[in-house]
Order: sequence, then structure tokens, then C-alpha cells
Amino acid sequence: MTFADLGLSPELLKAVEDAGYTTPTAIQAQAIPTVLMMRDLIGIAQTGTGKTASFVLPMIDVMAAGRRRALMPRSLILEPTRELAAQVAENFEKYGKNHDLKMALLIGGVQMGDQLKALSEGVDVLIATPGRLMDLFERGKIMLNGCELLVIDEADRMLDMGFIPDIEFICSKLPETRQTMLFSATMPPPIEKLSKKFLTNPKRIEVSRAASTNADITAFKVPVKSRSKKDTLRWFLENDLVETAIIFANRKTTVRELNQSLTRFGFRSSEIHGDMDQGSRIKELDRFKAGEVNILVASDVAARGLDIKGVSHVFNYDTPWHPDDYVHRIGRTGRAGAKGRAFTFVAEEDAEAISNVEKLTGSAIKVFGKDDVRVDLSAAIAKAEDAKADAPEREEREPRKSRRARPEREPRAEREPRAERAPREEPAPREDSAEPAERPTKPRRARAERPQATERIADDRQPRVRRNNEDDTPVPAGEWNGPRPGFLDVGFG
Repeated sequence: MTFADLGLSPELLKAVEDAGYTTPTAIQAQAIPTVLMMRDLIGIAQTGTGKTASFVLPMIDVMAAGRRRALMPRSLILEPTRELAAQVAENFEKYGKNHDLKMALLIGGVQMGDQLKALSEGVDVLIATPGRLMDLFERGKIMLNGCELLVIDEADRMLDMGFIPDIEFICSKLPETRQTMLFSATMPPPIEKLSKKFLTNPKRIEVSRAASTNADITAFKVPVKSRSKKDTLRWFLENDLVETAIIFANRKTTVRELNQSLTRFGFRSSEIHGDMDQGSRIKELDRFKAGEVNILVASDVAARGLDIKGVSHVFNYDTPWHPDDYVHRIGRTGRAGAKGRAFTFVAEEDAEAISNVEKLTGSAIKVFGKDDVRVDLSAAIAKAEDAKADAPEREEREPRKSRRARPEREPRAEREPRAERAPREEPAPREDSAEPAERPTKPRRARAERPQATERIADDRQPRVRRNNEDDTPVPAGEWNGPRPGFLDVGFG
């Protein structure tokens, strides 16, 4: 199947072809025809499956006919975070270049002036976060009674962030005769209730089981002590062929400290978290996309929906507190058919959190160091051998003569005995002074026994044969799998 089979206009097909896409994903193949038929839709799809294009593409054709009016957007897309809203706006600019559509981005953290100006001129598509939209609505700067189409994206994330009351308020201000689409990776009961309340006879599309992980992602859990996390992370970054990586931490302070640590050790890293203003966050994301830095340390503000091509690795420096966040975090890699690797550091206090993740995904996560893991250290071995060959040879010293071969010393001349000194007269005690008391003598401590010298190993000893950890058979260089790094000795109780 191609995009031409889905009923899209020639202008839109040309834009899709220019973007380099020819075959739709599973969610796109099912959702696009449904949206073009003006039906309500519930889309359940894990992140990285092309969900954004499944509603952006048909919306462009649907909005192509009609007239825009001031302060009354014709369609509305609600996103939980500023980054997701900005990403959807980029999609509209890319795919809608051959259509005369006007779009506005309504998000917090930026000046309202340009946003109000765009609204006053009229927009076809309004992409907004609930907080900024509610702010302008309460000020009377926007009217929602002309909205023909509504998209609620990342609904489960909206639930986590506490936006459901705002969404219910916004939906109550929209016309009842509208088309509504709801997309979510999971469908907890509050989202099911929301869909029944505001959607009319929706078509339900589920391209994969809720909360399942991407088959293109190889995921491991790494048992590690909390104090060893930084050393463990640096070991992976240096040994696992990391091209680009996103490292997630639970706390903003951890994000800042970790980025500073990686920078000190020479890694090209940057950070993004909720305490940064919108301009700074966008700047750091652009640096990461452009390749100026190849490691991005992030809090969960960047976990969902960010479509960054070529992310080879995801590291959960902290096991996520919410199981759903695990799916969305590791979904930053293995996108659009590419392969990716995800590592989750699990300390003793994370036992319950990782158990909840495995219950949600329905499968146990492999333990790194026990399941099909081999470490190739052939390059390190060759480097060590070259360094040994290049080392300057020590100058040979003459062997030390034995005591018997040394010449005998002449006997020392006898010295004359010293004259005996006259005994020293003790001074007579003064009459007004008391007789001094005898000073107590401390017992002398016994001298500690010296440790015996260890036996020196001869220089002509035989080299040790590297052997496999499992069946004790020799392993050739380049496929060596031991000794393992120290952090792999931490087990799960």
C-alpha cells in the first residue's frame, strides 16, 4: 500500500514524496481514510509509529476548503507539552507547503504578541497547550464556537499532567457538531470515560497492544548500585558504539548534575528540563538535532512525542516512577523501522518500579550481562600490546656481587677508652620547695609485628589463557567476555 491509495490530494502526495515517505505505517493506513470520511476516531498506538502524520495529513485536505475568520480557529489540536506542539507545527509546515492554510502555535513560555496577531488575522489550524489556551479564552482573546475539528493528542499524558478538567472545559465550549480524534498510547479508565463523553460513535484503531514496547528496540535492565551509576553510564557511552543518546532522569537536579559531569569527562552533552524557558529548550533540541551535541540529558518533559531521527540509545539513568513513562522514554529510539537499544539502571530501591514496568509491558526485561551480551575488547587488547612494544627497553645492569666475592674491609683501629667523668653533684633542694612526686611511667607498647614480604612472581611466568565464563573453553581475542565490569556483579535479590 502507498499513500496514493489512501485518498489524499495530489498536492499533499507531492509534499509527502518530497519528505521522503512512500509507504504509510499501520496507524496511518487505518486512520487517514477514517478522518477523510469525517468520522470520530480513537487511535491507540505506541510512540514512534507515525501517529502525528495520521491526523496531520488528512486534516490538511479537510481544512483546504473553507474560510478562516478572526479569533475563531477552524480546527484545534491539543498537546500536553510545548515541545510536542512545536513538533506538530513543523509537520504542518512540511506537509502543507502546497496548500493555502494558516497555522498558529499557542504555547506558554513565549510572548503573546505574535500569537494574538495571528489569531486576529484568522487561522485554519490552532495548535495549543491547554494552559495557554485557557488563559487566552478567559481573557476573551479567542472564540471556540467556530471549531469544526478537534484532536486530543497524548491523552494519557494529559491525564498524568492533570489537564483532564481543562480538556473537559474546552470541549464544552466547542460546537457539538464537530469531528473529534483522540490518540493515546494507553487507555486507562479516565480516558475511556472522556472518550465516551465527547466522541460520537468513534472508530477504534489499535495497531498494537496497549503499553507494549517496540519490537525494534533491544531493552536491558542493568543492576547497579546508586553510587556507581555515573561510572556505569560512562562505561556504556564509551563501549557500546553510542552514536546519539538520550539519558532520562527523574529529577531536574539530577539532569543538571549529570550533564555537568559528562561535560567534564569530555562528552558532547546538553540538557533539557522543565526549569528552562521555552527558547532555551528549543535551542538545545536544535543543537541535538543538528549534531552539535550527541548526548541529551532530559527529564520527562522530553520523553513523549519528540521525533528525533537517528537516536541509537536511550538510557534510563533512573527507573521511571510511572510505568507508562518507560514506554515513552525508550520510544525515542527504534523509530520508523530503525533499530535501537535501551538500558534501564535498576538500584535496590527501584525493585518495585521495575516490577510495575514489567507488569505493564507483559514481559520481563533482559538483564544485561546475562542474556546474549558479549563485550568486544579486541581493540583495547591491541592498543595495550602496541603500548608495551613501544615502551623503551630497560638498560641491563651488572649482576650484584655476592658477599663472598666482595673484598674484605680492613679492621677498624681500636679507640682509646674515654676518661671516666666525675659524678655530677645534685643541687641541694630549696627549703621552701616541696619534694617532687615521682612521675608515673607508662607501660611500653609492644612493637607490632611486621608483615612478611610477599613472594615476588618471576618475570618468565606463562601467560594466562582467557577462557569462557560458562564452559571454561578458550576464547579467541576479539570475542572476550570477561572479566565483566564491576557493576555487573550486582544482582537482583
